[in-house]
Amino acid sequence: MTTEQIPSAGASTALLDVRGLKKVYAGGGGRSVEAVRDLTFSVGKGEFVCIVGPSGAGKTTLLKCVAGLLGSTSGEVVLEGERVTEPPRGMAVVFQEYGRSLFPWMTVWQNVERPLKEKKVPKPERRRLVSEALEAVGLSEVHGAHPWQLSGGMQQRVAIARAVAYEPHILLMDEPFAAVDAQTRADLEDLVRSLWKRLGVTVLFVTHDIDESVYLGERVIVLSNTPTVVLEEVAIDLPGERDQLGTRSEPRFGELRARIYTLVQRAKEGGRAVER
Repeated sequence: MTTEQIPSAGASTALLDVRGLKKVYAGGGGRSVEAVRDLTFSVGKGEFVCIVGPSGAGKTTLLKCVAGLLGSTSGEVVLEGERVTEPPRGMAVVFQEYGRSLFPWMTVWQNVERPLKEKKVPKPERRRLVSEALEAVGLSEVHGAHPWQLSGGMQQRVAIARAVAYEPHILLMDEPFAAVDAQTRADLEDLVRSLWKRLGVTVLFVTHDIDESVYLGERVIVLSNTPTVVLEEVAIDLPGERDQLGTRSEPRFGELRARIYTLVQRAKEGGRAVER
């Protein structure tokens, strides 16, 4: 079992709840490092939420705790009403280092199919899911190639296809476009938004790029400096249909970007959450 059922009293309607999450790492000489102090937020079903914060603010630590890859010191992560204690079956993760997450000796098709084999999905269903996922990310024609034969952007598309084929209820993305060039990044941003709208999957997207968070998200959670808390949540009230030129040229885009930039700068200077 990857999760354990928790009481439903006062149950949230959110797909994902992070409640009072704290992570302390043991250091040398008996000293400890408090990376995450008290993180509490929710993500609704079908929502696209971005997380930003200063470098070293614990964004990746948070995502690993949410994914069940790292245990928390206190607090809890609840997915669909169940406490996460290890990687849950309804979740897929796409990391920044796509090259390390793909098996170079396997073809594109085999890389996308592997998690489905581990899930014991029947072969005809695997064939359908892999085919549809590769078509969705524009890689149907290179299904027989190996990752090392592809560009960085295409390798990340393979990683995204693998996550999509798994049919997750929630997709976690940890700075997935940080290692590609600007044009490829723009293409991948539009790809992820189109997949999100088409599939109705919930997305929690960690990024250090403020512009990217505004362009992609419906809501942006800004983290404080370490030890980390939620500094503020910013609703992104831009039209649902977005494009790289038109959306980024809108005055409201600039206003939202300026607001989040100001919050991140405040976080760098040691700003904490405001009591409400």
